[in-house]
Amino acid sequence: MPVPVLRIGNASGFYGDRFDALREMLTGGPLDVLTGDYLAELTMLILGRDRLKDPATGYARTFLAQLEEGLGLAADRGVKLVTNAGGLNPAALAERIGELADRVGVPVRVAHVTGDDLLADGADGVNGADGPGQWPPGVLTANAYLGGAGIAECLRAGADVVVTGRVTDAALVTGPAAAHFGWTAEDLDPLAGAVVAGHVLECGAQATGGNYAFFGEHDVRRPGFPLAELHPDGSAVITKHPGTGGAVTVSTVTAQLLYETAGARYPGPDVTARLDTVRLAPDGPDRVRISGVRGEAPPATLKVGLTRLGGHRSEVVFVLTGLDVEAKARLVRAQLDGVLAAARPAEVRWSLARTDRADAPVQEEAGALLRLVVRARDPEVGRVVNAACVELALASYPGFHVAAPPGKPAPYGVFEAASVDAGAVRHVAVLPDGTRVPVLPAPVRTADEPASAPVPASVPVPASVPEPASAPMPASVPAPVLPEPLPAGPTRRAPLGLVAGARSGDKGGSANVGVWVRDDDAWRWLAHELTVERFRHLLPETARFPVTRHVLPALRALNFVVDGILGDGAASQARFDPQAKAVGEWLRARHLEIPEVLL
Repeated sequence: MPVPVLRIGNASGFYGDRFDALREMLTGGPLDVLTGDYLAELTMLILGRDRLKDPATGYARTFLAQLEEGLGLAADRGVKLVTNAGGLNPAALAERIGELADRVGVPVRVAHVTGDDLLADGADGVNGADGPGQWPPGVLTANAYLGGAGIAECLRAGADVVVTGRVTDAALVTGPAAAHFGWTAEDLDPLAGAVVAGHVLECGAQATGGNYAFFGEHDVRRPGFPLAELHPDGSAVITKHPGTGGAVTVSTVTAQLLYETAGARYPGPDVTARLDTVRLAPDGPDRVRISGVRGEAPPATLKVGLTRLGGHRSEVVFVLTGLDVEAKARLVRAQLDGVLAAARPAEVRWSLARTDRADAPVQEEAGALLRLVVRARDPEVGRVVNAACVELALASYPGFHVAAPPGKPAPYGVFEAASVDAGAVRHVAVLPDGTRVPVLPAPVRTADEPASAPVPASVPVPASVPEPASAPMPASVPAPVLPEPLPAGPTRRAPLGLVAGARSGDKGGSANVGVWVRDDDAWRWLAHELTVERFRHLLPETARFPVTRHVLPALRALNFVVDGILGDGAASQARFDPQAKAVGEWLRARHLEIPEVLL
């Protein structure tokens, strides 16, 4: 019989995360499984370009370097390693790990999961409004988001290391949990609990105080990485190894739960987790219990992430110092109008950031930044514009200088989300002995079938859903009942962040901003005060985009999704903060009338 608790840790939240985290997690305390998440939308583009240069690559090479020491540590401690570092070439990474094991004398059984790479598998295309279609022009990568069933097959066959390509982030937890506890695709509630635990773990130190709104409350100079103690019913305790930095609190876990999600339903290939059923409670120092999570069957389709090269991007930042900033900006623009008209770039974007202040005692504080961004298919267009900017050095506004010499035009990427029928994807678990086991998609629920069990009321499903799946669920769920408003009383104009935390991020071209409070009185105020209209007023850049508000009363949280604000995704660098990482902090810095009783 399996032990009642499965301890799963995470040692990477992205390609480039702290290198020594794998060793820290293996030596810091007991674990059964250690995961590593290396993939993101931008990462797939990077790996796609790597593969263009060398077809034998396309995986996260950092993980292989970490295993120089980590493979022996894991073997000595009996810890299974599960990672999506395989990227676009999990078979190659699995082979390299086998070679490393032979070289360092650590006998391990390596398995991998394939089927997500639709280009490599020769799939015909993806679903559109009118059904199956063809690949859009210039697609560099096309990867379906697989679930954890292939990982579970590999572990059940005795694998010590499992390498995948593009699976959902939570699949790195659902797979080991299903293998350990013997769950099947029908165990919707336990799977949903594992999805929620996986979502908390996936971004590493973001669950233990990293990027945390109230960072001054804890020592977060070097936060430890999180782990989950999973139980057979799908409940979990989020914690970290003793003596590591940061903190695990209801608030840090809430922040990560809201990251890159939307409404009540969090759909994925294993299960649809109902975020409106999540209950968080303290369970001791640096321990938070997650319970009550309910699950529904997954959609019939899988999300597909498509990346392609969009062209070349050039950027020049002019520094405007002292007096007459607006007039200096007009002069530069007028001097470059003719060049830009002749070069005919696909896009020209000017922005003026008034970082200056009057009577500044430090020169840098007297400067404003005028940013010019040019996009074009042909890199020669950017070179022409850059040269024209440099030529202004002695012939423009007083005090002319730029923040940095213009670099050569850099390629930028475009991300698109599509969908594919789950049954059309050839999900395969390649076991340690080389046996290839086809993995069937999970059963789905049709529009007229009930959910697994009644669940608390929540909010309507948005028209487009976030990762990990991309098909709408069959029916909306009722809107939640808001709390009674806080009684009227004196207010003070102050930053929202004195009362509320926030975390924001990107999902394709959209941004999400999760906002939460930590007591019931603050929730009574926030739920009524921070409407879509107030949100748009506080963040004027969002006013021209569709904004949807999702209410999650059990978390005392609101989640806003701003569709289209990030253009073609993070790789396209459509705005100053291309991944919307700081939109939440911008919102917290905005002033509004706040009841004095909350301050």
